[in-house]
Amino acid sequence: MADSGLLVNFGLALIAATIGAAVAIRLGQSAILGYIVVGVLIGPYTPGPVSDPATVAALADLGLIFLLFAIGLQLSLADLLRVGRAAVVGGSAQVVAMLAIGYVAALALGFTPLEGLFLGAFVAMSSTTVLAKIISERGELDTEHGHLALAWATVQDLLTIVLVVVLSAVSAGGEPGGDLLLAVGKALLFVAIVLPLGLRVLPWLMERVTILRSREVFVLTIVAVALGTAYVSELFGLSLALGAFVAGLLVSETEISYQALGELAPLRDVFAGIFFVSVGMLVDPAFVAGALPLVLLAVVLVVPVKGAIVAALAFFFRMPRRTAVLAGVALAQSGEFSFLLARLGFELEVVSDEMFSLMLAAAAVSIVISPSLVRHAPRALSSFERRFPGGGTEPSGPVEDGSGQRRHVVICGFGRVGRLIGAALERRGFRYVVVEDDPRICRALRERGINVVQGSAENPGSLQRADVARARVLVVALPDPIAMRQVVRIARSANPRLQIVARARSAADREFLLAEGIGEVVTAETELGLEMARYTLGRMGVSAAETQAIVQGLRRRVSG
Repeated sequence: MADSGLLVNFGLALIAATIGAAVAIRLGQSAILGYIVVGVLIGPYTPGPVSDPATVAALADLGLIFLLFAIGLQLSLADLLRVGRAAVVGGSAQVVAMLAIGYVAALALGFTPLEGLFLGAFVAMSSTTVLAKIISERGELDTEHGHLALAWATVQDLLTIVLVVVLSAVSAGGEPGGDLLLAVGKALLFVAIVLPLGLRVLPWLMERVTILRSREVFVLTIVAVALGTAYVSELFGLSLALGAFVAGLLVSETEISYQALGELAPLRDVFAGIFFVSVGMLVDPAFVAGALPLVLLAVVLVVPVKGAIVAALAFFFRMPRRTAVLAGVALAQSGEFSFLLARLGFELEVVSDEMFSLMLAAAAVSIVISPSLVRHAPRALSSFERRFPGGGTEPSGPVEDGSGQRRHVVICGFGRVGRLIGAALERRGFRYVVVEDDPRICRALRERGINVVQGSAENPGSLQRADVARARVLVVALPDPIAMRQVVRIARSANPRLQIVARARSAADREFLLAEGIGEVVTAETELGLEMARYTLGRMGVSAAETQAIVQGLRRRVSG
């Protein structure tokens, strides 16, 4: 098979990637895991069909370029600035801390100092792809911990550029100071040339391309930008993949970023699969089986150690305890940039086969267990908070007593949904109490003279301080379905006749709320569909009365 052509090797790797992804997704795992496993199966260390590693590696370079270009497209510097110091300073501190921990651990295990640096860089990074997939599937993209985790991962991604430059210079030998200064100088020159061109010329170019209204020209232009920037970056001593990542960042600041991502997605997915298959082909399963204690130690560094450091730093920057912990759990994994750094060390011949296999095995294990950790973390945290209240979730801010509060509304969660409900109540002069664990939101509400209880809504003490037992209506506007269920149970036990309106994200949530006798269950997707149907019928000339009747009928049908 080693002498077979490019097409045969590409076909074998693509078929293997398809099978691996399908099986992994069917088992509820990430497709990345499936790619790595089938890469092991068609690699040189296992019996059966063997693809040519050199040919697949060449294809994988394309895969990595498109993958990192797409990641750059999806990064939002605005979201990063919105989260602020907690992500920028905290993320930078976490990367430095994990670098030091990985370095010390590698030296203690008998590896070389350079391998220690690469291990530290490897364990410091989390996968933006895996993170976004997990929290989007759980409907947590708009939560506070979702924003924090994505911004934190963005900081890690940006720091990868620095790590690649520094590690490449250190690995080159010679005078460490001189090589490092030369590498940093080349990188700064690359940025100085590409950044102005990207911010000034690229929007002008893409506007001219868009005017042509040709999808073919648009796609070719985007691919040319990605590959061209990657080529230029290699001339300046950076990797092809990092050049593509920088190109993606530049395109993300233009108005056509979403269109570019949509057009490039199929090509990205195909070659990204090839990249992860090529990673799996380099793993020696015999080594992994024989060095299981080392693999488990690396997993410990990636999962509990990194997760704990993220949570501690986020809490230090005054994020709510729940937000900090859930963000730490979400970031406790490895992915594409970890693979990039591991492969860089392997290609520079400073990372041994043993260390490389150790890194890849640890990353694969972290990808497997990450969805389960994220799924069970809210429930475990709620149980912990009930037993050990405090640390930023203890309710604070007493609610006024008196008959004037007997008809008040309690709003749990003051995000986008909660703010709209609060604004509607203010229009009619109704009093309401907010239960919120974000200190920044609580501070802003107090400045407006609104009663607020700072603490987790799942904490019975928070609802007690909000006087839920004498409330007229409880609004549960929490995006976390587990938290929503807990709040409903606590409120029902305190006030069985309380009118409750809650948001449901899934059919299971809706069935639970109906079983609890909730007055109104709002399913986001259902209401969105009904409002779009209302608008469409109105534009088609249907009267307002008939439209209302049709929509109400549809709502009853869905509710039934």
